[in-house]
Amino acid sequence: MDLSRFSLEGKVALITGGSQGIGRAAAIELAKAGADVVVVSRKMADLEKVAAEIESMGRNALPVAANISKIHEIDKMMEIVKSRFDTIDILVNNAATSPAYISILEAEERLWDSIMNLNLKGLYFLTQAVARLMKASGGGSVINVSSVDGFKPQKNLGIYSASKAAVNMLTKSAAIELAPYNIRVNGIAPGAVRTRFFEALFVHFSANEAEAAIQKMGDKLPLQRIGLPEEMAGALVYLASDASGYMTGETMVIDGGLLQVSPL
Repeated sequence: MDLSRFSLEGKVALITGGSQGIGRAAAIELAKAGADVVVVSRKMADLEKVAAEIESMGRNALPVAANISKIHEIDKMMEIVKSRFDTIDILVNNAATSPAYISILEAEERLWDSIMNLNLKGLYFLTQAVARLMKASGGGSVINVSSVDGFKPQKNLGIYSASKAAVNMLTKSAAIELAPYNIRVNGIAPGAVRTRFFEALFVHFSANEAEAAIQKMGDKLPLQRIGLPEEMAGALVYLASDASGYMTGETMVIDGGLLQVSPL
């Protein structure tokens, strides 16, 4: 097998939500594969730590603080990026707001807007901005981080699930639109992964209670455990690289087998 097809040498990747969790893991693994990395999140202090780790590998890193749910901040961020790099070869749309458990009978407009503006609107318009660069430079790879909740409904997760289902469909439609420009669009749909968002679900538990609850959740899965951010990053490297060069419009489910035992 020619492992050089997984190399990202000479590529520039932009990762949103890049300071923690899946985004941070993606930034580190793409850098290990050879990419220079733009890491984007709201808090510069957290981004600078990730950037320092990337630079310690001999790669270039650019931390940019921006709120992707606001179009004018996307525009400002892109100006900063273009002042440093000629193009973006890889876009990982990872920024998202955490699930909000609330009944359709009680949800308010501001909750709908906060989730949709980040999970969907920001993703769409950042993809637009980066795809314009990719078109001019001959192509690239866009990867959307969705969720199993975009495939399977859960009680009281209607807004979040709808946002992720929309991301899954956007992955398909954008893949068709951008294919003539050698831009591939794919996604991953993680299940339960130990991130800050996931652990926030147990904020009212004691430490021991939280671990017991997490273990109980993991025991119900075929792999009998909750996933780790690093286990999502390998798929992102594959989708970013030439190894997946004939793949577009697909969303890879990475859920420890959840949808096998709890099918659609």
